Amino acid sequence: MNHSLRPKVLVTREIPQPALDRIKEFARLDLWPAFPPPEKGELQRMLADADALLCMITDPIDDDVIEAGKKLRVIANYGVGYDNIDIAAATRRRIAVTNTPDALTEATADLAFALLLATARNLIAADRFTRDGFWIAWHPQLLLGRDVFGSTLGIVGLGRIGEAVARRARGFNMHVLYTARRRNPKAEAELGIEYCTLEELLRRSDFVSLHTPLTLETRHLIGAKELNMMKPTAILINTARGGVVDQEALTEALQQGVIGGAGLDVFAEEPVAPEEALLELPNVVVSPHIGSATVEARTRMGLMAVENIQAVLEGRRPPNLVNSELFS
Repeated sequence: MNHSLRPKVLVTREIPQPALDRIKEFARLDLWPAFPPPEKGELQRMLADADALLCMITDPIDDDVIEAGKKLRVIANYGVGYDNIDIAAATRRRIAVTNTPDALTEATADLAFALLLATARNLIAADRFTRDGFWIAWHPQLLLGRDVFGSTLGIVGLGRIGEAVARRARGFNMHVLYTARRRNPKAEAELGIEYCTLEELLRRSDFVSLHTPLTLETRHLIGAKELNMMKPTAILINTARGGVVDQEALTEALQQGVIGGAGLDVFAEEPVAPEEALLELPNVVVSPHIGSATVEARTRMGLMAVENIQAVLEGRRPPNLVNSELFS
């Protein structure tokens, strides 16, 4: 095939090389080479002759951006969530939207549990304390944390990642509660978990881990009212989306001792501003949206996104189609 006749795939950030190599097997690769990512105007310009877009979950793909892609046939999101994409606008233009479920499940569950442990045991504060030379003697009251083993974990949203976190909790002999749009008897039987309402979960849990997508219904699902339902020693973990939590209410709750702490990988606005009040609190552990940040997970995500793109460009239904009505 004449190289100029091959479809063009625009990738908005450098991703693991195996995925980029795979694209070159069936298409022309247009890779944004710089960091930070392209601004809206530049993205629109680059989309003018693109057949496919492989974008990040932090790329806002709104109606204006989609309109610029006159030849666009597929938008492959590099992640599970797709709240950054105007799905309705893409569907109107018969553009397939895909995501990468499963590829990052275990890595994100690992990070959720890492944040839980680090927050419960004051690990970041302990690291700083040691490095800064304040450790002059052992003391029975130094940097006391909370027990994880045998405690109660509440999981909000029992999708793939929520179930993976529940599996990890079994190793810590935790009693696991969950709430979701619908009960999951199979998971209850296999994992020994208990279904309850959100209110009951918040009242009973020592740790609350959020694993729900960001939708109109889940935006600020955890606000001042919900935080006040939690135990004063409870710890909130969020590796889902920042918008699921009312960040201002969370900051106030942490400042006033309404809850005991928080471990956060996601924020209302990303990247989070250095002056954000949350970052000043000693009972908060933060990370820069790295839930899927392992070599293995990010490589799987890239290959899955490329597989979705290739399927659409070849006229096939992609394995991970979001707007399924296009192929119904």
